[in-house]
Amino acid sequence: MRLQLTPEAESFIDEWTDLKPYIVAHTSGSTGKPKEIRLLKSDMRTSARATIKFFGLNSDSLLYLPLSTGYIAGKMQIVRALEAGCSLIVEKPSNHPLDTPIDSRISLLPIVPSQIEALLSNPVREKIDSLIVGGAPIDSSTEQAVIKSGLNAYATYGMTETCSHVALRKLGDERFNALPGISFFIDPRGCLVINSSDMSFGVLTTNDIIELHNERQFSWVGRYDNVINSGGIKIFPEEIEKSISHLLPHGVKYYVSSRCNAKWGEEAVLVCDSDINDENILEKIKTIVSPMKAPKAVIIDPQMKLTDSKKIVRRKF
Repeated sequence: MRLQLTPEAESFIDEWTDLKPYIVAHTSGSTGKPKEIRLLKSDMRTSARATIKFFGLNSDSLLYLPLSTGYIAGKMQIVRALEAGCSLIVEKPSNHPLDTPIDSRISLLPIVPSQIEALLSNPVREKIDSLIVGGAPIDSSTEQAVIKSGLNAYATYGMTETCSHVALRKLGDERFNALPGISFFIDPRGCLVINSSDMSFGVLTTNDIIELHNERQFSWVGRYDNVINSGGIKIFPEEIEKSISHLLPHGVKYYVSSRCNAKWGEEAVLVCDSDINDENILEKIKTIVSPMKAPKAVIIDPQMKLTDSKKIVRRKF
């Protein structure tokens, strides 16, 4: 076992090996102010072992971490390495991961969407056995680029409260598949409920609207908090965002939100952090999204806020 650590990672290992039965973590803050929570180390070990089993990790594996250990994704990669007894390299987080040349193959690499572009242009990607992407949804054009690269890549579904992911979706597929010990059902709102036979949370109700295929598979639709009700028609912003990503200029941050409408109650709008220089963008969107659900205006918001984990903070207009 070989460990190459940053001071931040060393600090987490000190906390991991102390006598407390828990570690202190913080939620991402994507749906409100970040909260401090205590995660049982036993739950984190259970989560780590499920990922180890899924990817076939062992003492000969090499894990790489280009994420902050201030968040659950970074913490859990370290726990996986410790549980598997394998080697681990931790680098200072940046949008250009794996800048340091490496000779060995990387068994598992977790990244966030903002790191994908640089990774795809890095020759080191050919040495990655498996890639997991979390923290935020991947837009369709970026997902296609990852698929074309030949990487064995998965999108993750989970949260701090579940000690990282409880399900994985192979890029190119629509369905998330449960990790060992996890099953799913749906509540009256159409939101996902997570059931664990091995972790202390037992049953956890989310605000994620899903299409449930069976107790171990679902397709993600969007956040219950973000649904727009326009004249009785439910509009799911995340569905629209995914379908129109190829129409927006590279590098523009955007999301679909709502504003008041005297007749319909609400109507969808497209919010961008900079001018997209396309006066026909709304008409183009209507060729992809039904006119009733398509955004009715473009709002430029140069002060668009991001959480510490780089998720867009949505607001209504």
